[in-house]
Amino acid sequence: MRFLVLGLLGLLVTFAGGVDRNNFKTCDQSSFCRRCRKVEGGDSPYELQLSTAKTFPDHVTVDVLNKDNDQVFVLKVVGLKGNKFHVEIDEKSPLKPRYRVVDALNGNPATESVSVKKGEGTIEVETGPNRAVLVASPFRIDFFHGEVLQVSANAKGLMKFEHLRKKPEPVPQEAEEAPEGAPEEDNNIERPKSSEDDDPGSWEENFKSHHDSKPNGPEAIAMDFTFPEAEVLFGIPEHADSFALKPTLGSEPYRLYNLDVFEYELDSPMALYGSIPVIYGHGEGNTAGVFWQNAAETWVDIYNSNAKKNVMSSIVNFVSRGSSQTEPLAAHFMSESGIVDFFVLLGPTPMDAFTQYTDLTGTAPLPQIFSLGYHQSRWNYNDEADVASVHDKFDDHDIPLDTIWLDIEYTDAKKYFTWDGHKFPHPLDMIRNLTERGRHLVIIIDPHIKRDSGYFFHNDCTDRGYYVKNKDERDYEGWCWPGATSYADFFNPDVSQYYADQYQLDKFDTTTADVFLWNDMNEPSVFNGPEVTMLKDNIHFGGWEHRDVHNLYGHKHIEATFDGLVRRSGGVQRPFILSRAHFAGSQRFAAIWTGDNAAEWGHLQASVKMCLSEAVAGMSFCGADVGGFFGNPDAELFERWYQAGAFLPFFRAHSHIDTRRREPWLFPEATMMVVRDAIRRRYSYLPFWYTLFFEHERTGRPVMRPLLTHYPLDKETYAIDYEFLLGDVLLVRPVLQQGVSKVDVYFPSVDGKKQGDLWYDVDDFRKITTAGFETVPVTNLKIPVYQRGGTILPKKERIRRAATLMTHDPVTLMVALDKEHSARGTLYLDDEKTYDYRNGKYTYLNLEFKDNVLTAKKNDEKANYDTKSWLERVVIVGLDHVPKYATLDMSRLSESVTLEVMKQGESVIIRKPGVILSQEWTIQLHY
Repeated sequence: MRFLVLGLLGLLVTFAGGVDRNNFKTCDQSSFCRRCRKVEGGDSPYELQLSTAKTFPDHVTVDVLNKDNDQVFVLKVVGLKGNKFHVEIDEKSPLKPRYRVVDALNGNPATESVSVKKGEGTIEVETGPNRAVLVASPFRIDFFHGEVLQVSANAKGLMKFEHLRKKPEPVPQEAEEAPEGAPEEDNNIERPKSSEDDDPGSWEENFKSHHDSKPNGPEAIAMDFTFPEAEVLFGIPEHADSFALKPTLGSEPYRLYNLDVFEYELDSPMALYGSIPVIYGHGEGNTAGVFWQNAAETWVDIYNSNAKKNVMSSIVNFVSRGSSQTEPLAAHFMSESGIVDFFVLLGPTPMDAFTQYTDLTGTAPLPQIFSLGYHQSRWNYNDEADVASVHDKFDDHDIPLDTIWLDIEYTDAKKYFTWDGHKFPHPLDMIRNLTERGRHLVIIIDPHIKRDSGYFFHNDCTDRGYYVKNKDERDYEGWCWPGATSYADFFNPDVSQYYADQYQLDKFDTTTADVFLWNDMNEPSVFNGPEVTMLKDNIHFGGWEHRDVHNLYGHKHIEATFDGLVRRSGGVQRPFILSRAHFAGSQRFAAIWTGDNAAEWGHLQASVKMCLSEAVAGMSFCGADVGGFFGNPDAELFERWYQAGAFLPFFRAHSHIDTRRREPWLFPEATMMVVRDAIRRRYSYLPFWYTLFFEHERTGRPVMRPLLTHYPLDKETYAIDYEFLLGDVLLVRPVLQQGVSKVDVYFPSVDGKKQGDLWYDVDDFRKITTAGFETVPVTNLKIPVYQRGGTILPKKERIRRAATLMTHDPVTLMVALDKEHSARGTLYLDDEKTYDYRNGKYTYLNLEFKDNVLTAKKNDEKANYDTKSWLERVVIVGLDHVPKYATLDMSRLSESVTLEVMKQGESVIIRKPGVILSQEWTIQLHY
């Protein structure tokens, strides 16, 4: 019976043909969202009690009174270094502690000393150029950078804080007669009644066949944030929607609640696999952000005064505010439980705001080079012979490949940390066959544990009490791929350590240190649970309900995996993990992908939009299943998806078990050639990708960036999410529509008018000199990619079967000159595998071309990596004349070396300088 049910579930997944909305709640079906949305705003009932204010070196506290019910809360405002504030509001005397998120931040933020001024009805908290002005009644907080009001909290008066309370006793049908002498009740007095008093979902709630007991009753929190300078809002991934957030009045709010949604809808605010509650408001010259630190189910309304009630404004209208607009853009965050806990990021530039967020939550560690190469996956490669055949044929067809992936069928009956002994009887030999050719294996391990008395992991978790509990404090049992399953409680440190221990090679001895991990289904996915996930009244370690920590479950899963992989190599190797579920800070442990998409043009378009939204929310290492997970792409879609995927940070093809096999050689020869060209192009840019990821770890700057990052004055960029920047160097405009022979490319303006950068086509070096749209022809082999004038980009043009075999290959520098005939760039080199770079074993070069001299200087003199990589060519575009020759100078050479210079098309090439790239040098052009 169990497997019959699972079989039916599998059929539903395979043949549903789209998401079933009935499986997922609307705001109106979620009682706390319904209540929070009913708050009318205007004069907020919350008021500061100024006489209670207390000042400390880096923060201020003051009581907040809800005048409607006399409940008292404590407000804390902390000054943080780097143009940030931290704000918390909690009950002053709660019946029990409320949950506070403790896992998102990368350590305690550095605080800044504050000065406090008390005014008429205000408290002003100042730190550096920033001020937080606390207004007593009606309560709000205005955040200024300099003299510019960037963010205002509760300006719309939508704050709500449902205090913990005892469940009211049932009211008898007939009131007892009042005792003699008791005062008569004045029925003419209007007594306030909160929305939670009469909401039928306040103390228990049903959705379909599922019951939520809600033992703590109503405990929702909400706050609105206004962005006075903003003309566009963006962020709060993950949603299959436009990069710029759309107004939600009259429709559904954006939802942040990690869910397993197969064949998800496009252009929708529905919840998906990840939840990162950070939002940014950007306008001409100013950017600010808010990080809402809450792991419970959260809905976010987007307000735009141009959008009339019940009318969805177009994205074009949304980002084109006219002079008639009187109200600024705003967002209304509504969470089911926890405390009000948010950080204000005061920019003032887009990049400032992005890095202020990663200052708090951390950056992605520099990945191993293989993970930036091409990954081949499907559900499932059948057996060892199938794996061997696939990677043999990549060699036969001269297509680079770094990793083969195995989905759930490699296991012994869906029991993780095991192998199917019939299909994979010699896993170590299979792994060795890959690694001897420079390749890697990635295997899937999900958090659902098969309830099987013959399975060691299940027995250990049962005996030690390591499973998540239901409301009756018994091991929670749900359904997932193995059948009856339970779920490891990663909030328990002992469970996380036990789980991490299983990766050690003395335990999982059928793997090696070159096998890496895919953590899927970790929302968590529960096939028979409400909304395909876990019951909210389940209990985690510490007594916290699942409702409090839901969006953190996958984060804790990958954190334990990361710990296991680091310890597995004795702290030597950098782990690689791919996760589907994620939260704020998950970038510290894993890459992500956009989940179960479909082989449709709309999903190809969505992959760019979704990864852009993830990138500004700290998740730079993002990609999508190339070709689509569901369905069978035709040749054109297949080609265009590879061309786009080659320029996304994570590059993997993956597909459903019921799709046709789609390794590149199974398509017509012409298509295979296009795919091979796209993959080989990816490998030529690996030094550039690697440098970008190193700089991301150091600075927090996104690898993939929306155009507005570097062109904040150009309003046209605010709505563009079909092209993007890699660093500030490459502009990529994938072909995302069917049957086109030309596409419009937008070249952004520096000054918001017509002043633009120079751009050079990376294929033929054709120069673009003006800002604006340009129609560009495309072929099946061509997508528009441009290098910005003023940049230097490193490449490796000897393409091998795997990235790991290119470590010491020579480098070509692409020098694209700006209007002043200058350019700058960087190049980072290390062993591409270990953590030795954190101990100074790396080379990081600053490259500059100025006054006809190309210079390479070390960024850090103390760092040194003995690379064998050398400079093979310098390609310069944008010179007015061809030099006669060039000379190379190095400190270890007693005299200059003369170099040959030749013209090739629109470029000038300096051939074979031959200098080792760990050294400093100059190359001068002579006319």
